Amino acid sequence: MTQQTVAAQRRTGRRSQQERSSATTHQLLTAARKLFASDGYTAASLDAICSDAKVTKGAFYHHFKNKEELFRAVYEREQQNLSSAIAERYSHYSDPREALFQGIREFLVSSMEPSTQRITLIDAPGALGWEAMHEIRTGCRRMLFYGVSQAVGKDRFPRHEIESLTSMIYGAQCEAAMAIAHADDPDALLEAALSQFRYLFDAIARMPPTAQP
Repeated sequence: MTQQTVAAQRRTGRRSQQERSSATTHQLLTAARKLFASDGYTAASLDAICSDAKVTKGAFYHHFKNKEELFRAVYEREQQNLSSAIAERYSHYSDPREALFQGIREFLVSSMEPSTQRITLIDAPGALGWEAMHEIRTGCRRMLFYGVSQAVGKDRFPRHEIESLTSMIYGAQCEAAMAIAHADDPDALLEAALSQFRYLFDAIARMPPTAQP
């Protein structure tokens, strides 16, 4: 057997091991999302997750330190999916202000999906804490900053004012999503929140530009 053949077999073995590792991670994340959504973070046990994923406890601990780390991975994937959905909807509108509004609509509507709502709005604050959630959601916030910049006209205001406005809008949409999640009539509150965002964006459009230094 030549050295080249041995090296090729080793590379193939490494790839196979990586593929098996990726498959195990995918199984754990899929099972965990299902049980976190149905039972909640506290009630979902590692035994049940491993059983549903068809992996051993040893395999679990090879990939994740504990249940909190697994939940964080599930939450990160939820945020990635949400960001992709927002970006997709945003891309359908040529008017920057309408695109921004529709992106916020997508955020709120997607957050109303029961499993997403349970994981991202109800359980995440207690399971992860604000700092970890803020760190994970930076991608979504960057997208919003871009949308706000385009909607208000990035040359009309200095960057720090657009950053401040982005923080206000981001906080408003997150609080609106949380309120909708706990509302007796979520559909009515959704429409009310969207109307308020319309008023806000109309008011922003009428703001005089700030003199640049």
